[in-house]
Amino acid sequence: MMKKFFNGFFSHSFLIAMSIISIFPFLWLVSTALKGINENIFEYPPYFIPKDFTFDNFTSAWKQIPFLTYFLNSFIVAMFTVILNLIFSSLAAYPLARMEFKGKKIIFYMILSTIMIPFQAIMLPVYLIVLKLHLVDSYGYMMGYLGLILPFAVNAFGIFLMRQAFLTIPKDIEEAAFIDGSGIFNIWLKILLPMTSPTLAVLAIFTFIGSWGEFLWPSIVLTQKQLYTLPVGVNDLQGLFSANWRLIAAGSVISVIPIILFFIILQRYFVSGHNEGAIKG
Repeated sequence: MMKKFFNGFFSHSFLIAMSIISIFPFLWLVSTALKGINENIFEYPPYFIPKDFTFDNFTSAWKQIPFLTYFLNSFIVAMFTVILNLIFSSLAAYPLARMEFKGKKIIFYMILSTIMIPFQAIMLPVYLIVLKLHLVDSYGYMMGYLGLILPFAVNAFGIFLMRQAFLTIPKDIEEAAFIDGSGIFNIWLKILLPMTSPTLAVLAIFTFIGSWGEFLWPSIVLTQKQLYTLPVGVNDLQGLFSANWRLIAAGSVISVIPIILFFIILQRYFVSGHNEGAIKG
């Protein structure tokens, strides 16, 4: 009993400590955003609780750049990126998990190997392709959005994640659906996808966070400020010769709020056990 208690105590203490370390930069960002103009944010030793507590930095940051426009652009790009990732990743993962064909393992390993290639290594050829296809903002709003969405419409991580989810589903369910006259597409859409909703939620959250926080690619592809996403737009809070770190911190906090809300909305789908009891006996 004591051994179990100490094991649980140390494991929980370690997890709590790691959680505090992980969330501390965000808390420090909030603290900086709440500090008044008369406070020295670079004071040493540093202090966490603001002495001159104020929300003026948030209102000033909101007025300085068109947040609503940047919010809308980021939302359009992130949501379409999430939707396309869920569709294409699950479509690619289904035959890799449920069908037998020649070269299946080779194809899967080739897809998986692309995870080791950083996007920065292929960014130049991808940009040239986007440029040749006229998927930049100089050819219209829709082309600007497509230039941000299509390069991230599917990835190896999503295919791997969905394949592992499909492998956990008993084949008896699929065979019963075949006997009832369902086609492959209906089985994928109406049976397998609902049973993998927790994995879809995980993939949606990871994709949304990655798309919402992407800075490098939008800063290269976009030239018109009307199409800036939120990370690129918040960068405008930094002046040419100086930077108001209070406004930058406030803008960064505002830009993180949608990610938190998106996670809260989908967190209930993390509960496992959706497939339990699907087959009796």
